[in-house]
Amino acid sequence: MSTKVLRSVPRANTLYSFKPNRRAFITLPGTEAQSLSTTRILPYNSNSLYKIIADVDSYSTFIPYCVSSKVTKWSAPDSTQKRWPSEADLKVGWGGYEETFTSRLYCVPGSIVEALGGEAVTTIPHSQLAHHKETLGGEAKANSIFRSIRARWAVKPFHYKPPTGRPQTDKTELPAMERTEVHLSLDFQFSNPIYAALSKAVAPKIAGIMIEAFEVRARKLLDGPGADIVEDVVPEKKEAEAS
Repeated sequence: MSTKVLRSVPRANTLYSFKPNRRAFITLPGTEAQSLSTTRILPYNSNSLYKIIADVDSYSTFIPYCVSSKVTKWSAPDSTQKRWPSEADLKVGWGGYEETFTSRLYCVPGSIVEALGGEAVTTIPHSQLAHHKETLGGEAKANSIFRSIRARWAVKPFHYKPPTGRPQTDKTELPAMERTEVHLSLDFQFSNPIYAALSKAVAPKIAGIMIEAFEVRARKLLDGPGADIVEDVVPEKKEAEAS
């Protein structure tokens, strides 16, 4: 009768180990990174549209799934001595769930408003964000919804050339006729598969839904009673209203 000798494998040769504070190599289903974008040409002045986008305190009145929005920090004065939203608490909700997370904000006056959450970092040149120097390069603010999220609104005048009935023979650019190109890009990755599952049906459409909601907001403010009157984002006034 033969005897088999069982040999134990030394633990030092174990192929898998678990160490704290290391990112998992496996991405849970539904939590993959996603990128969405959409563009609209709106018949309004770009500065007026930018002021609406920069009014982060009002996001809960028109941004879908935004339950509440509150600016908690403002930038240093820019070259024109204006201060801009620098940090905000945003509460989002869908499917019966509500969560609040802190968003870092970067504003390029008249051009870009970017909101970052989780591990997201800005790609805007720092030379355009001198007034945000106190929050540039700050630590990521973790949340239970997104591993990272970046929402960037960008506006620029849309230069329309009226038809002349003749072939265009030069590249002369005529002044913008009160039209603006509005571009929205979203880059996000859920950290919680539950939220990923809940948003599965709407996530691919969210950029379009958001920009449509923004268009409705712009039409209400710029075409309705008191049209062409869009207040500047002034932190002193916001703070006084809150007190």
